[in-house]
Amino acid sequence: MSIVENRTLDFETELDPDMETCLEIWSDLYGFDKEHIRKALKKQRTPVVWMNALDCTGCTESFLRDANVEKLLLNLITLEYNELLSAASGYQIEQNKESILEKHKGEYILIVEGAIPLKDEYLIIGGRSVREEIIAAAKGAKAVIAFGSCSAWGGLPAASPNPTESVSIAELVPDVPVVLVPGCPPIAEVMVGTLLHLLIYDTAPEIDRKGRPKMFYKQTVHQVCHRKPYFDQGLFAESYGDEGDLKGYCLFKLGCKGPSTFNTCESLGWNSMSCSPISAGSSCIGCSEKNFWDKGPLCYRKVKVKAGVR
Repeated sequence: MSIVENRTLDFETELDPDMETCLEIWSDLYGFDKEHIRKALKKQRTPVVWMNALDCTGCTESFLRDANVEKLLLNLITLEYNELLSAASGYQIEQNKESILEKHKGEYILIVEGAIPLKDEYLIIGGRSVREEIIAAAKGAKAVIAFGSCSAWGGLPAASPNPTESVSIAELVPDVPVVLVPGCPPIAEVMVGTLLHLLIYDTAPEIDRKGRPKMFYKQTVHQVCHRKPYFDQGLFAESYGDEGDLKGYCLFKLGCKGPSTFNTCESLGWNSMSCSPISAGSSCIGCSEKNFWDKGPLCYRKVKVKAGVR
């Protein structure tokens, strides 16, 4: 049976201290109005159907790394379907998914993780084509979110020569609006913040011309990189581990794709906002950009510094 029914929470009394702290964090981190958050907490929880296609489950794993994800899961949504997290399996979970799609048509949020193969023989779940299942779910959803570069752009499954003929969710259902949250995987707080905006304001956050939330994808990694002052001074690492690298010099000559990659790795960070790939010593591989797998090599390539990069 669906867990949506009988789960309207009563917050007429004061929130518990942990929830109050979480409310403060969401307000400070995302700029959400506290009263709007309180109102959202009083509403019936929104059913969420999370469907996986061709993926590594890394986006789900990243999502769970958010420090307050349990507050979102237990107070604002009912996660009705997720192959990794659902307690049920087999017929039970598939029947619940079908029940949600029917009973809550126009009310549920669909999250898609992974590229979708046009060749159905490459991905069948419960004896059904995942492609057809996602199309049906997308058409009845209140909102559709693509978590990860695979669902947003096609990602690794769609990389050349693309034997499965994989496509993004936007290509699969071009007549359905989709909010893209690319990254391999996306940052946990970016996924949670995008979903929270939908739940709190009942609308998607403002998106850019590519369909990404501007609040997270308005700047390149390079623009806010902690190594950028060295770029401005013309100080570059020539190889990983050399003297320049150890001094924190810019990694652009080693192929860092920060100047062409829109993401919050350097401004928001990873692992509860404690680090980033560049702070860990790796150049940016551009994982949130379209076709990044085909634009390699990913980790090491010598490039020349040209005029025009800012």
